Amino acid sequence: MPARVGKKKARPVKSHKSFRSVGWTSNFLLVASLVATIDSGVWEISVRRYVRGFSDAIIPASTRQKAEAILAWMLDGPPRFESARPALLSARDPEDTLNHRELLEVCGSATNAFPNPSRSAGVPARRLLLLAPDRTTRHVVAKVNLGARWVGADATYRTFLKDETGNLLTKQDLQDPQILREATGSRPNYSAEYTYQRTALVRLAALPFRAGGLRTLLDRVTFAAFFFSVAALVFFLVVRLVLGWIADNRLRVPRFHLRANLSRATAAFFTSPEIK
Repeated sequence: MPARVGKKKARPVKSHKSFRSVGWTSNFLLVASLVATIDSGVWEISVRRYVRGFSDAIIPASTRQKAEAILAWMLDGPPRFESARPALLSARDPEDTLNHRELLEVCGSATNAFPNPSRSAGVPARRLLLLAPDRTTRHVVAKVNLGARWVGADATYRTFLKDETGNLLTKQDLQDPQILREATGSRPNYSAEYTYQRTALVRLAALPFRAGGLRTLLDRVTFAAFFFSVAALVFFLVVRLVLGWIADNRLRVPRFHLRANLSRATAAFFTSPEIK
């Protein structure tokens, strides 16, 4: 008699609990980054429209007049809001920095308020940190591009920095102590510690590698939250694809294929069933 052939026992599928936990965590983070991207993107668009409308309302024609008009508005503009809880205000939100008295009195947030309408009006502006010998920040000012030169503007005092003859001064000019005294001597309570001997300017051009279009992208983004949420979305999408490939081709872990199930559900919804 032929030998009885027994049925092969199916291999038990390993649960891979740790891998599944990683997969669900990456899914959650992917969804969270998608929600953050949508939220910050909508906020980015609304703030850019606000800043554009603000700059169009107060700015005249020439480049210098545009920057001076913004500084004049910061000095003598309409009454600002006063918050009962200033700590809750955002020092980087243009709507807060342009409209709250408490933020316009601080050098960091006052300087943050200046570049956004300047750039919206087509006037390039950058933040410049004045450093102490231990590399801590003593004061924050701005640099404005008026064509051939980048000149200094102190948003805290709402003014360009000029010498006795009224010439606008660059960072290199202001490194001369005599010229700096001429430019700031008439400013009340201007500290002698605010010097231009040590400065820092955060910009991608100073990085030791080519950033490609990253610099242009960041120049167009008002909030870092939008940039980082997009970066997180791309990162977790790649992680999700890698984990899916590992599950299908290495671990043989059964998983829910969203695209395949959506395709079947769509086909079932739009296809008429056969009635026998």
